Amino acid sequence: MEKTFVTGQTLIGEIVANYPDAVDVLYECGMHCIGCPASQMESLEEACAVHGIDAAQVTAALNEKIAAQQA
Repeated sequence: MEKTFVTGQTLIGEIVANYPDAVDVLYECGMHCIGCPASQMESLEEACAVHGIDAAQVTAALNEKIAAQQA
């Protein structure tokens, strides 16, 4: 069973602070405003909705990247 590091409810600010090496996943899917102060208090699901991106896919990609870095 894979460990879940982030969910759709995880704040963008938490992802940036706790998993800085996974931020490239957000950039790759079109979230270029993650440094914006407003985005820091936005959940991953909210950010995905604003950008028209599938939150489940982004969450899976983030968890996969983080898991690989933790190994």
